[in-house]
Amino acid sequence: MALSCSLRPPLVVILGATGTGKTRLALQLALRLGGEILSADSMQVYKGLDIITNKASPQEQTLCKHHMISFVDPLVTNYTIVDFRNKAASIIEDIFASRKIPIVVGGTNYYIESLLWKVLIDTEEQAKSPVSAEGTTDRKMELEKLDGQELHRRLSQVDPKMAAKLHPHDKRKVARSLQVFEETGVPHSELLRQQHEEEGGGPLGGPLKYPNPCILWLHAEQAVLEERLDRRVEAMLQAGLLEELRSFHQRYNQEKVAENCQDYQHGIFQSIGFKEFHEFLITEGQCPEEKSQQLLEKGIEALKIVTKRYARKQNKWVRNRFLRRPGSNVPPVYGLEVSDLSEWEEKVLEPAVRIVESFLQGQTPPAEPITVALDPQDEEKRSCHPCEVCQRVIIGDREWKAHLKSKSHRFQLKKLRQQALDHPTSTESPVATLDMGENWQEEGEVKTGAAGLT
Repeated sequence: MALSCSLRPPLVVILGATGTGKTRLALQLALRLGGEILSADSMQVYKGLDIITNKASPQEQTLCKHHMISFVDPLVTNYTIVDFRNKAASIIEDIFASRKIPIVVGGTNYYIESLLWKVLIDTEEQAKSPVSAEGTTDRKMELEKLDGQELHRRLSQVDPKMAAKLHPHDKRKVARSLQVFEETGVPHSELLRQQHEEEGGGPLGGPLKYPNPCILWLHAEQAVLEERLDRRVEAMLQAGLLEELRSFHQRYNQEKVAENCQDYQHGIFQSIGFKEFHEFLITEGQCPEEKSQQLLEKGIEALKIVTKRYARKQNKWVRNRFLRRPGSNVPPVYGLEVSDLSEWEEKVLEPAVRIVESFLQGQTPPAEPITVALDPQDEEKRSCHPCEVCQRVIIGDREWKAHLKSKSHRFQLKKLRQQALDHPTSTESPVATLDMGENWQEEGEVKTGAAGLT
């Protein structure tokens, strides 16, 4: 079935883990088909750390127009996804108006989601507060300073449905939900429900913002990709990574460290590759050369580990958000294998060009979109289960069932049962509120206890 013709070009989105060649393909498509590139990377919006954030080189940026790169001051720590969405959406409309193809490329999952779907809740405070200068904070950042348990308790009082989905340790999301309630007077969960029920919406978000987006996913064999990422770290070092880190630390972070107020949780300071070299940067020149070299090697190894972990997370997001969640508001994804870079032209570039051209012409793409066999367990609720026995919170029904069967849970349960036998009148232990009979679990089965946990 042919795709319906659009009055304007499609929004092209290039997905893929770090190191798969997204920037390379975006540039080639832009030059070949007439497009402009929009970065959807939460760290590339900041000025500085060009090597570690893997920005398009100055030479590449002169070949075609790039957007959303190096325009936020590094000292701004509260540049939000809403700020990004608003600016990027305006740029996309301008590109459409010029009859060019907007090509979104980047690895920040939520940034890409904010451009594809109606998934964000705007508040009056956000609407009237542009990116603020150094030293100012928004309400969400203020809330994040509180204890996670306290935040979760507050959210449970005003929005129990949202609290049931969030772990107390996920302070950012808990704080965001509290901020939404404070600034709108409506529970975050209710606003999301209304959004999902809009025409074209679905379980994971509102309707698509642009009709028929063209989604390309670059993927590689895991072992091949991880070896490539190790080589890329070495290439970054040769390109001047250490000099970049030293300069950035001296200009923006050294004074904060001296005052013990450094923040690696917000803004560009959370960038993969900066905080991993913290010990090396703060002790360089103040400790023996041998020790400094050890800290440097430790930082390099940590960078390799977190980069590979991030790549796995990016691919997992593509599978969960696009491939395992079919629906009217989930566009098809066209996969391009990039394990062998020597075959780039025939297996990546040319197929990508043909797919995008088919969208431009309102025709069926010459390749089939990727599909995966759906696992019924993927549809299980991601609800929040407090375990009073282990003093932990477990997110997800499947994870909860596994926790109840775990050795650690059984050990704690056995320990509490013994305490109850030794002190039968005590009410200080969580076990006092639980059914100590055989209802918890026997022979590996998960059953319902008196506390209502399943």
